[in-house]
Amino acid sequence: MSKPAHFKFRLYVAGDGPNSNLAIANLQALCREHLLDRHEIEIVDVFLEPKRALADGVVLTPMLVKLSPAPVCKIIGCLSQTKRALLALDLPAHLNGNGT
Repeated sequence: MSKPAHFKFRLYVAGDGPNSNLAIANLQALCREHLLDRHEIEIVDVFLEPKRALADGVVLTPMLVKLSPAPVCKIIGCLSQTKRALLALDLPAHLNGNGT
């Protein structure tokens, strides 16, 4: 039996506004429920790191980038629609933290 994939995410936010806080909370909840102990989240505030955001091609926030496993994908928004976010991230909606 193969080991479940480890997910790496980068979430670009703009300060601590409502949409930024909602995106962070939604991503943390999604990971807690579906990727328990198999994820890393990096949060990049575009106000604090504008050159990095520009170099990474961020034009809208909040924007989530799934870095691994491949393929890389991007989602713009607060991640409020969990089923759509799971589908976009290629995560089965029934998957839970222990891989079942």
